[in-house]
Amino acid sequence: MTPRKKTLKSLRCPTCGMLVQPKDEDFPFCSDRCRKIDLGKWAMGVYKIGSPILDPEVLEDLGGFGGGGDSGDE
Repeated sequence: MTPRKKTLKSLRCPTCGMLVQPKDEDFPFCSDRCRKIDLGKWAMGVYKIGSPILDPEVLEDLGGFGGGGDSGDE
């Protein structure tokens, strides 16, 4: 059998779509500007992680926030 060559997959900056290399300083982004744009989107709530919280301790801590506990409005 002949050894297979590893093929490099084309990777693109998630912000602007420009081609990037894994060895680039700002990987996976093409520049510091695109990195900051992405960070701003996380900070503004544009991106969200959709997996449920399964840790019981975290659920307990969050119980007082957003309708999980007793509101006292009777």
